[in-house]
Amino acid sequence: MKYLLSCMTLALGMAAPVLQAHAEDQAQRGAYLARAADCMACHTQPGGAPYAGGLPIVSPFGTIYGTNITPSKEHGIGLYSDEEFFAALTEGKRRDGANLYPAMPYTSYHLMPREDSDAIHAYLKTIEPIERAAPETSLSFPFNVRLGLLAWNMVYADDLQLQPAEGKSAAWKRGQYMVEVLGHCGECHTPRSQTGAMELDKRLTGGVLNGYLAPSLLTNDLAARGWNHQDLSSFLKHGMSAQGTMFNEMYPVFHNSTQHLSDADLAAMATFLLSDKPPEAKALTEVPLDKLSASAQSGRQQYLNVCAGCHAAGGEGKPHIAVAMRGNTTLRLDDPRNLLRVIEDGIGEQQFTGFERMQPMPGFADKLSQQQLTDLLNYLRQSWGGNAGDMALSDVQKLQEEAPQTEH
Repeated sequence: MKYLLSCMTLALGMAAPVLQAHAEDQAQRGAYLARAADCMACHTQPGGAPYAGGLPIVSPFGTIYGTNITPSKEHGIGLYSDEEFFAALTEGKRRDGANLYPAMPYTSYHLMPREDSDAIHAYLKTIEPIERAAPETSLSFPFNVRLGLLAWNMVYADDLQLQPAEGKSAAWKRGQYMVEVLGHCGECHTPRSQTGAMELDKRLTGGVLNGYLAPSLLTNDLAARGWNHQDLSSFLKHGMSAQGTMFNEMYPVFHNSTQHLSDADLAAMATFLLSDKPPEAKALTEVPLDKLSASAQSGRQQYLNVCAGCHAAGGEGKPHIAVAMRGNTTLRLDDPRNLLRVIEDGIGEQQFTGFERMQPMPGFADKLSQQQLTDLLNYLRQSWGGNAGDMALSDVQKLQEEAPQTEH
């Protein structure tokens, strides 16, 4: 008996380092997966502790607050088992059985395998618990009735299914998982119905989010805007490329997620989005001033007045100050709303990889009349965006009416 106990003790002693090494490897893998799943962006408020919650997420149904997912037992997920955490990620179920609002992208995460969920949970257990409650989400009736999500989940929760991967490369398959599931890109880049569900027959064709367009990620649409594999991979890694820089909702995605991913995974994402045999990126021919519309020619003066000081008279931009206008992806979009919003709202200072910075861009909502703004949009879109048509003053007025009410 003593011999048996000695053998058991020895075996446990020998196994302990192996188990500890496994746990450390699992947590390390989970840290990477949490980055890929972009957990920090929604569960960290500006200036707050990582994963401690409090970020207001504006939706058509009201403001939802990111929750505390640190190991705090009172305010976070410290009491969650692996099974309960997996249910929260993939089914939208809290530990107490209540339904999470689908601002939590369980409609994409439902395709996540258990081992990835367990790894993320193992990592979150290692971070510092923050003993602070996130603000409680309080929506108006009937959206405040979480029980109503039972019916919503029955219809939509597992609607998203991956498209067949037969004949696709290993990189394409990995990219599909990174884009569709972990990165949940479709949650923003897919239009939503009045019920708040993704319209999956229009998957990745683009969606409007708080007045900005999350543009189409379809292969031909990306190529039409000048994207190739190298530029797209670099854009995800560095937050900038020849097509411009990440801004608005994509900047936190870059800052908290994509810049931390491996080159192989970023290349895989580009392969999935552009396909194993990508179409040729569309070249852009700059249009001379005398070939522009009358409105666009008038807009040239507005450009010189308020834009050229940073973006240069010829639209080539200035390193560390402002991006180039030539071929900029925002100018090349058929939908002009992002260009309009940027001109009116401006962009805050941005920090990219290495020592790369971009100075803040002021908003010009109170400096340009509607006609001046229309002329400027036409100049930018026609001269450097490849968009031949004129925007009418009424088009600009309509987009301004659709914009969320913010202070300029």
